[in-house]
Amino acid sequence: MAVQSILAEKTVSVTELRKKPCDYFMDEPVAVLSNNKTAGYMVSAELYEQMVELIESQSKISRFRPSHARLTQIAEHGNEALLTASDDELGDFAE
Repeated sequence: MAVQSILAEKTVSVTELRKKPCDYFMDEPVAVLSNNKTAGYMVSAELYEQMVELIESQSKISRFRPSHARLTQIAEHGNEALLTASDDELGDFAE
């Protein structure tokens, strides 16, 4: 039997999380369990932003935020995909 570390004091099952997800966005991590294994962790927006700032301050290159050039490239690719998409690809999409 494999032992798995849970890096949080609080846990919630995926089933319980679906009922009231906002109850689990806390200023400390909450381990989300699926079949008694950690599927992921939930944290509040404020804590996540603090974590990203800490990681970015320790790194010379930010990997968490796309540059303006990359955002422009993504937008252009999306526009091109929408303009060239067939009716079948668009499905039920409507403006």
